[in-house]
Amino acid sequence: MNDEMGQKKLIVGTVSLVCAIIFFGGVAKDLWGGIFDFSQLAGKFPEWLKTSGGSGARGGFLFALTLAPSVMLALAFVAVFEHYGALSAASRWLTPILKPIIGIPGICSISMIASFQSTDAGSSTTKMLRTDGKISYKEMLIFAAFQFSGGAMITNFLASFAPLLSLSDNEGHSGVTSIALCLGIIFVFKIFGANLMRLYVKKFVKDDEVEV
Repeated sequence: MNDEMGQKKLIVGTVSLVCAIIFFGGVAKDLWGGIFDFSQLAGKFPEWLKTSGGSGARGGFLFALTLAPSVMLALAFVAVFEHYGALSAASRWLTPILKPIIGIPGICSISMIASFQSTDAGSSTTKMLRTDGKISYKEMLIFAAFQFSGGAMITNFLASFAPLLSLSDNEGHSGVTSIALCLGIIFVFKIFGANLMRLYVKKFVKDDEVEV
């Protein structure tokens, strides 16, 4: 009986995990007006709040103020996915993949997917994992290094750098690379940065050390 209940929870959790990946991964951003996509629901920084040139203390404060709704939205949806067992399923299926590659458990996968679109969603959900005791201090340091390098890589790259690939020179030659290759390089170096932190943590951070 217990095995049957455990199997049902795993199935429901796996479905919830897939839904979380779709929601935070931007897969459904063009489906039904983006109602199943985190970045679409979170919205963008309003143009009328931007100061001249995009700088200044007031502009920075107002920008930071607009981050609160996206953080709240991310935490709310992670709580829903967790209720249906997504984090447990992620730990079951993805730990054998993430642990050898960058030294973090599979339970970090939802936060990882979220960080590809939003630095705020990634950092807030990671903090939640640490606060709830689901990841250790060492794992948090490694995961933070992974997120810090090329944060929100999909959103930032597609919005800021991808258009450059379509530009051409005076002779009509355009970029010879692709968006997928660029994102792949960024992802590889995110893994590289995480493993540098992994080496540092292994050598200099004690097992009983905790954040101050």
